[in-house]
Amino acid sequence: MTPLTATALSKRYRNRWAVRDCTFAVPEGKVVALVGPNGAGKSTLLGMAAGLVRPTSGELSAFGTPVRGEIHPDVSFLAQHRSLHAGLTVRELTRVVGAMNDRWSADRVDEVLGLLAGVDRDAKVGTLSAGARTQVAIALALGRLPRLLLLDEPLSDLDPLARDETLRIVMTEVADRGTTVVMSSHLLSDLREVCDHLLLVDEGRVQVDGDIDEVLAGHRILVGPAAEESTVEGSLVSATRTERQSTLLLRGNESTPAGWVGAEPDLESLVMGYLRASRERRLADRRG
Repeated sequence: MTPLTATALSKRYRNRWAVRDCTFAVPEGKVVALVGPNGAGKSTLLGMAAGLVRPTSGELSAFGTPVRGEIHPDVSFLAQHRSLHAGLTVRELTRVVGAMNDRWSADRVDEVLGLLAGVDRDAKVGTLSAGARTQVAIALALGRLPRLLLLDEPLSDLDPLARDETLRIVMTEVADRGTTVVMSSHLLSDLREVCDHLLLVDEGRVQVDGDIDEVLAGHRILVGPAAEESTVEGSLVSATRTERQSTLLLRGNESTPAGWVGAEPDLESLVMGYLRASRERRLADRRG
């Protein structure tokens, strides 16, 4: 059964649409990279998936059950702002959170914490670094034994070693338990290491949705003479230009014209191309 499905999903705050007409289906057993600029609607989208934010319109379901004001028992959510009880030790916090959940594995939390070098279980949460608090929050999220794990910027507070530890834990969760993960992050190089599906949102709308390898294979970057752009075939996503040279991101697999050099984009180039195009559209709208 599909872990998460959205149909024409929208959320409006007063005079602003945070999410607008989003339709997608998260494939089971995948690690999904949810990417986009600040303000794109990523956190709102995850909040709705967790049942913490009510949609203005549209439909959202987790494992075939409509999401309506509460988190699905098979879903676990790590919010961008980690709300942990600063006065409790990590060990005490684990017991408190366990008592609040019907399905809970203290052994799983202990196992995850044992893999994290920077976490002292007898330290008060308020004395931990931001990165260590994030790792504790991830361990608690996994204690629910979720089938769908929603992570909002889980890597932002972590140093390179802690990021590697955390990503290894996430990948182990997927490999051993078949957990589906949706993870938002601006760290595209880290996402490429672990994610196999891309959901790119901007201005509250889905811009790209698909298997990362297939999405990358369906695009190309061409570099060539600016005066010869008319010879290039394909749907233009974005372009950067100097007086003499153009660098184009295109959808499609048409042949490379003479005088141009073509290559498949990497994840960072693809995402940056779409975001650059979106920013240029917004600037054009303001001018017009």
